[in-house]
Parts: sequence; structure tokens; C-alpha cells
Amino acid sequence: MKTVGQFPHVVREIENHWIPLADGCHLAARLWMPGTAEREPVPAILEYLPYRKRGGTETRDALTHPYLAGHGYACVRVDIRGTGDSDGIMLGEYLLQEQDDALEVIDWIVSQPWCGGNVGMMGISWGGFNGLQIAARQPDALKAIITLCSTDDRYADDIHYKGGCLLNENIGWGSTMLAYSSRPPDPALVGDRWREMWMERLEAAPLLTADWLKHQHYDAFWKHGSVCENFSAIKAAVLAIGGWCDAYSNAIPRMLRGIQAPCRGITGPWHHKYPHFAVPEPRMGFLQVAIRWWDHWLKGIDTGVMDDPLYQAYMMDSVPPATFYPARPGRWISEQAWPSDNIETRSLILNAGGLGEEPANSEAASVCSPQDTGQACGEFCVIWLGADMPGDQRVDDANSLVFDGKPLVEDLEIFGAPAVTLEVSSDKPQANLVVRLCDVGPDGRSTRVTWGALNLSQRNSRETPAPLEPGQFYTVRVQMDDIGWVFPAGHRIRFALSTAYWPMIWPSPEAPTVTVITGVSTLDLPVRPHREEPEIAFPPAEGAPSRRLETIRKSEQSRIVTTNMATGEVTLRITDDFGMSRDLDSGLLTGEIGREVYRIHPDDPLSARVDTHWTEILQREDWDIRTETYSYQHSDATTFYIKARIEAYENGEPVFEKNFVEEIPRRCL
Repeated sequence: MKTVGQFPHVVREIENHWIPLADGCHLAARLWMPGTAEREPVPAILEYLPYRKRGGTETRDALTHPYLAGHGYACVRVDIRGTGDSDGIMLGEYLLQEQDDALEVIDWIVSQPWCGGNVGMMGISWGGFNGLQIAARQPDALKAIITLCSTDDRYADDIHYKGGCLLNENIGWGSTMLAYSSRPPDPALVGDRWREMWMERLEAAPLLTADWLKHQHYDAFWKHGSVCENFSAIKAAVLAIGGWCDAYSNAIPRMLRGIQAPCRGITGPWHHKYPHFAVPEPRMGFLQVAIRWWDHWLKGIDTGVMDDPLYQAYMMDSVPPATFYPARPGRWISEQAWPSDNIETRSLILNAGGLGEEPANSEAASVCSPQDTGQACGEFCVIWLGADMPGDQRVDDANSLVFDGKPLVEDLEIFGAPAVTLEVSSDKPQANLVVRLCDVGPDGRSTRVTWGALNLSQRNSRETPAPLEPGQFYTVRVQMDDIGWVFPAGHRIRFALSTAYWPMIWPSPEAPTVTVITGVSTLDLPVRPHREEPEIAFPPAEGAPSRRLETIRKSEQSRIVTTNMATGEVTLRITDDFGMSRDLDSGLLTGEIGREVYRIHPDDPLSARVDTHWTEILQREDWDIRTETYSYQHSDATTFYIKARIEAYENGEPVFEKNFVEEIPRRCL
């Protein structure tokens, strides 16, 4: 990324400003704006997050907001109520209170002398979610949003459930939020009341892991904040951006189909990061793209953004399996409509002898995967940039029902969501199906292209699931994640089906044997025939100068799988040490370590265990704060058992402890 320090406007930064709300709560905001904004008002861009504007996102924010401010915008980065340096308590994600506060923030922004009256919202992940949700509330001043790595459907496409299967990211991210929320506000900003605010937050801290697990089906809890429930509520223009290596790529094509307001989509090869500093490369000049969007919708300048293709995406070339890619070869493609007439469905039959163009005799093929199947799955949502991508799939293919095609005689490009239709039965009343599409090279290495999952209890409804009748056959369809991929000539297409995928999803209460009828089950591929088309050239990545940091301890990540040869238990230990650094402008020192341990025995689904432990450190001069948070989950056939604990230390002495204990019934899960 190229660093740019000279802009059309001199940038004024306000380190902290209090935004008053009607109930007396004050939200903490950092502002950047042109120095002349109070004489010559400008549009405003709001980013609204729970991740601390000081001691959290300031390094990232420094690359982005000053750049936009230097091009004629007032940028407002706000800590959500009960987080960072803002007043109050945060009791959950995407609550009505969060939205109501945002509406007041927008009203406050519009009332400021430096704001010309038009507002945009921009954000990634949580900030991408609430941008969509607040747009659906239709504040008059909100003319456009840019939502990155987010979703329109909180149940189908967040970190909780996939196809009705429980994701272990539910406890993984719940543990992360428990740690994040345990930190106090900064006394340098809030003054002597910091400790009272901290204790109030710790006392009221929710256990989000349990809150989410209490809602195992698509109910009103998930419908709140899922804008797919009423796309027509969104009147602001929407630019949706994501990455194939992120967990949220499916939402963009759904929004392009469903949102009736002006909408455009871009999907690159990236992880869960802003595209101007994301990997894998090629990066994109996101800030220049954003300015074109904002200039059009907030300043009324015809920048041609609505002449851009509806959907621009990166068609990835085949690569050998690896747990990290610094770059991905490929090319940019575009579609003027979605769904696109350029996509044709090619169906392959799951025959006993492999994938075929024509059906062979019907036969029964069964699989009961060992519970540790999934060792090569990687992370559900790749955020931390460690060795988190899926590795060589052969270790998991060996424990799956596998159907291989013949070597391709020419390249085959797919763009969209592959899906499989199966005639299937289970010998247990609950079974999870995990399906993977793999690219197998001539040397036998297997690269996961995309995947999907279905809890067969939700075969007809995710709102009202029902147990299976053991031995009865059902017709089910499992959709995989959207992808753009080129299978090269000489490679094979592999379809793999397993009944376990640990540590990605929580196992069934009993190990099911699933039987598939070959010769009638089909794999549907969204084939996009290669054609010559105009070259897309996004501008190179740029950003404002970085904040000045002093590294105290370097970051380090590890992901280690071991097998206890005496007991057979398989253990995955993940350590994300984010290091320790001092911000030389604020003087604040921050440190963070996350640890996750996943245990399971290949023969016993009820042996599944997850332990997490986070350490958070904030220091300056004679102020020393540390929190330790722990979470634990296991289950029997009928109940989930969750324990968690917060420990808080001030100057090395314990000042607070809180324990959580939850027992949550399993319901068709």
C-alpha cells in the first residue's frame, strides 16, 4: 500500500469528542475533517463500532479516515454505547438500542456547523452489519453506505450457524467479545470516573456465546437486524464489498438480487480486511473507489459509479493447497446483471464410479466420518492472517464419501454458488452433512474451492426443524459458498461429503451413518464460459500515513494438531499472540493474546470440548490494567454446558471476578 500524506484539504483531527444522547449518555467519537469545514460544510461519513477507537482500531483508522477527510469529508468514528470510551452498557450485538443511538448520532452530525447535511455510513464486519441495519431505519440524512464483509442474514451467514449446524466460531467469537468488552475506558479521556465505568461494565457483561446458542433456529432474535427480511426498507445507495477468503461472500449476490435501491458489488480475493491493506493480493485502491462512491451520492458529482458493472469480482486461478497465500493469481471479471445470463448450470451425476455427465446404475453409498474429520478446514473466518486457510484436503477426503471427475480436457470456470441435490438417509434422527468442492491436481493434492453444510433436521425449514426418520430417504439440496474459480485442464473436480467437520462445526449427538443414492444425486456447477471482456483496472492501494508505534513484543501465531497415542484424543491448539505495542501519540500500551483449544476423540461425538483463554493488557505510566477471560463448552446428547469467567487486575492486584454457568437444551442440533 502506498502511503499518501498530501491531500487536497488540510486535515483537522479531534482526538475525542462527546456526542450527547437524549437519555444523558455520551458517546465517544474521534473526528477528522477539512480545516475549512466549519466555514465550508462538507458531507460526513460515520463508522460505528464496539472495537475501541483508542486501544483498538486506531492503527487501522489512521490509514483510512484522514485520507477521506483530506478529500473533503468529515469522518466520525464512534464507540458504541458501553464500549471503548463511551458511556453506558452494551448488552448484545445489533440491539435496537444500538440502532436508536446511531439515529441520534446521525441527527447530531447533521446539526454540526461542519456538516453540509448528507451522511454516509461505512464499516467492515460489525460496522458493515449495522450500516445495513441503520439504512433500513431510513434516516433522512443517510444517502449511501459502504458495507464490507457483512451479511443480510444473521442466521444463515454469520459466525453462529451454517446450514443449521452450530459453528464453533459461536464460542470462538463469543470468547473474543468477552475479552474485548472486559477492558476499561481510558482515564486520559474519561477522567477519574473510568474505574466506576469499568466496574459497571464488568458487572453487566453478557455471555454472548450463551445468548446466541439459546436461539438454535431462525427465530425473531435472528430476524431482527437481518435486512433480507425486507430489502425494500433500504433506500440509501449500497456498495457491498467482500472477499472470497472471507466468511461473508454469499451476502453480496443476495443483496444485488434483493436490494431495490441503487446497489453495486465487488468481491476480491481477500480475507476479512479492508481491501487497501488486505491479503491475498492484489489489493484494491479502496479509498479511491470509496471517494467515487461518496462524491456521487453525498456531493452530487457524476463520477460514473452507476455506469460501473453491477458486480465486479476476482476470478481466482487454481493454486496448490496452502494455509496462507500472500497473493492469488487471477483476473477481474464483471457482470451487468445478477443473476447473470452468462452463467449456465452444468450438472454432474454422483455415480458410484465418480462424477459423470450421464447417470449410471443407482447404488447406495454410505459414510460415517471419524469425528476429527476437518483437520484441514482452516478458520471459518480468516481475520488474524496466520496459517488459517484450508490446507491439503486429502486428510479429510480420506474420511469422506468422495466422487472424482475425469481429468478436464480444458479449463472450466465457475462463478456463483455450486449446489448438490442428494437422495439421502440417516440411521440417526439428527445428522450434519458437510459438502466440499475440491480441485485435485495431477500430483493428487486437493485444494478446497468452496464448501457448505446442512443440518438435516432443517431439510424443510430453518424455523421449524424436525428429526429424521431413520432409514427414510429424503431429497435435500445443499448450497455451497459463492466462489469464482478456474479449474485448469488436466485437473479433476472432486466432490466430498462427510458427516463431521471438526473443529468447524459442533458434532451431532450420535455419530450418524448417512447413505446417498448414486446415479440420481447431482452436483450443479455455475459455469461461466471464458470470453474476452474489457479489462478491469482498479486503482492501486493507497492510505494515509500510519500512526507512530513502538513495538514492545512482536506478534506470533501458531496452529498445532496433536494426537494422544494412548487415548486417541485429537487436540488442536491455536495461539494468536498479537504482541504488545505503545502508541507514541496517546502513550497507551496495549497487548493481547488469544488461545483456543479444541479436543475430540474420533469415535465419540460427545467428547468434543472447547477451551478459550484471552489476555488483555492496557498500560500507561502508573496505570496497569489486565483482564483474563476464559470460556468452556461441551455437551451431552441433550444439553450444552457452558462456563466462563472474567478476572480483572489493577496494578497486578485482583479487583473483580465474575463466573458464568449455563445449561442450554439441544433442539434438533
